[in-house]
Parts: sequence; structure tokens; C-alpha cells
Amino acid sequence: MDELILISYLNDYIFCPASIYFHNMYGNREQLTFQKEAQLNGKKAHETIDKYSYYDKRNIITGIDIYSERYGLVGKIDIYDSVNKILIERKKKVVEIYDGYILQLYAQYFSMQELGYTVESMYIHSLDDNKRYYIKKPLEDLEMFRLFEDVIVELKTTDISNYVQTNVKKCENCIYSDACDRGLV
Repeated sequence: MDELILISYLNDYIFCPASIYFHNMYGNREQLTFQKEAQLNGKKAHETIDKYSYYDKRNIITGIDIYSERYGLVGKIDIYDSVNKILIERKKKVVEIYDGYILQLYAQYFSMQELGYTVESMYIHSLDDNKRYYIKKPLEDLEMFRLFEDVIVELKTTDISNYVQTNVKKCENCIYSDACDRGLV
């Protein structure tokens, strides 16, 4: 059996494959030693989901473990509204809808389907300004769906020791830039 991929790695891989290495290297170390303000704020925003205290309505499901056998993915959802059949991925502050956000939502979508849930619509929710951004389902955006499947294959087959970052902006915003031997800053 292939090794399972954490759903969060889809976003990490799109940002920089080397970040997955550093994420694993730092593991459970004190987050203040390597995370920047944006990551700490994002973690704080997820506490209500992680502690199952976000909603007390029966139709709102939060923080459940999910798994996709088809894609070999494992993770958690943020919010699923079982009455309206809406899947929501929450982010602290959305300034742009990055491909990695959409790939995470696709992973949740397929996992929820395999668990028997129906997802009729999906959103990225920005907590800071309380805005929701509609995300097309995979079969409504075939280009993004292909990217989703390609990234999963790459995650399973790529040797990151050969990876070279070419985007200086990613390095400037990377929490691991001080430790990275491939950094451009």
C-alpha cells in the first residue's frame, strides 16, 4: 500500500515541496521557534474547529477525520453543513485564492464523497473579513482537477533533494527560509 498523504501537503507542495521536508523535520517542536505571525494566527483561527467548539447545531459537522482510498489522502475537514450540503475550508485571511487552497478542498470533497456525504457546493472562507469564495467542483473545473491529480502523483514520486525553488516571493514568505539550503533570500 502506498503511503498516505496529508491533505495539508497539497497546499504545502504547491507552495514549495521543500517545505514538507522542513515541516516533518520540525515536527512537534515549539511552534514559536519557527512559525511566523501568519502561521500562528492561522493555527489560532483553527482552534475552534480542532476542539469541536465551532458550532452546536446538529447539521454543522466540524473537524472530522477523513480519508480518500482512491487518492491515498488523509486529513480533516473544517466545516460541512449537512442540510445545505456545503463544504467550507477556513483560512485566517484570504488575499488570493491559491491553487493549494483549492487542492485541499478537492481532497476534502473526494474524501467526503467516499464517506457517503453529498457535497453540492464548496467555499473558501476568509475569517478576517468574513468573506466566502465559491469554488467550482472538480468536474466543473477540469484544469484544476488535472492539477489536483498531477500533484498527488508528484507528491508520491518526486525526489525533493533535486528540487530547486525559482520563485523568490515564495522564499520571502516561507517560515523555513532561515533553515533552507535552497532558498533564494
